[in-house]
Amino acid sequence: MMDDRAKILLKALVERYIADGQPVGSRTLSRASGLELSAATIRNVMADLEELGLIVSPHTSAGRVPTARGYRMFVDTMLTARQLSLNDLDAQTREQLLPDQPQRVIANAAQMLSSLSQFVGVVTAPRKPSVFRHIEFLRLGEKRVLVILVAPDGDVQNRVIFTPQDFSQAQLVEASNILNTHYSGLSIEAMRERLKSEVDQLRSDMAALMQQAVQAGSEALAESTDQVVVSGERNLLTVEDFSNDLGSLRRMFDLFEQKTQLMRLLDGSSRAEGVQIYIGGESQVVPFEELSVVSAPYEINGQVVGTLGVIGPTRMAYDRMIEIVDITSRLVSNALSQK
Repeated sequence: MMDDRAKILLKALVERYIADGQPVGSRTLSRASGLELSAATIRNVMADLEELGLIVSPHTSAGRVPTARGYRMFVDTMLTARQLSLNDLDAQTREQLLPDQPQRVIANAAQMLSSLSQFVGVVTAPRKPSVFRHIEFLRLGEKRVLVILVAPDGDVQNRVIFTPQDFSQAQLVEASNILNTHYSGLSIEAMRERLKSEVDQLRSDMAALMQQAVQAGSEALAESTDQVVVSGERNLLTVEDFSNDLGSLRRMFDLFEQKTQLMRLLDGSSRAEGVQIYIGGESQVVPFEELSVVSAPYEINGQVVGTLGVIGPTRMAYDRMIEIVDITSRLVSNALSQK
């Protein structure tokens, strides 16, 4: 367990390092913490913090910098971020997210996150409910079936599935008739649940085909709706922590190219409430030690439909990023919800 003195020193060290980007020595820490402690005492506390894995000493310096675990301790127990009200934003910023076409709101939100944070703004587009209006099966050859799914808005998705046994076209028509008669208008998730409970009443081969079709439909609809809007990647070029390490920059730009990886990165926070902070190097969620993500879900009429956030260096002003992400998620929710 850490005592209060160690907590005050860790907080002062993290804040100093975030502000200056320089390893923090005991003399600087003594001034920054406001504690009347001898240099020897501060060195002893720093040695304890280092043993706990909260700070580390870079080879080139006598000072210390926070580790991922140190940032996590700071964020979880020492950070006080005030909640901005929507009135705290200037009129021009609020106008960027006036109710308009959803696509424009999402694009503007990504730009707003980027310009306010000076890092990268990321927004996942609202997920459409995966509902189907009509389904058809077409036999392509032995054990290969084309699944055609029509959504209520007329959007059509096609998927090829490989079946464990061969079906005639007549059997495929029978299967699609059952699904269209009994399941049309349901979400893919509800359809999956009902199929599980009603499987016994269907022939096992037909049931297997339908479950495969539902899985294929779910994947097809997910792919068609999972969009990520990214703004401000170039801001990372000016971040001092990255500008000397081209390999690290290249890996990060690859991350922004791979939208599916970004989706996974943000997906965790869509199931959580409020602002979430993921610190690079502490888990598999953020694949790079140098990056942190501050994200929050946004809603349409009370339903969480997407996530937005800021991606920047681990050495970022977390209190300010929390404010930016929190207020943007509320603005986006307001702009997309019907009043």
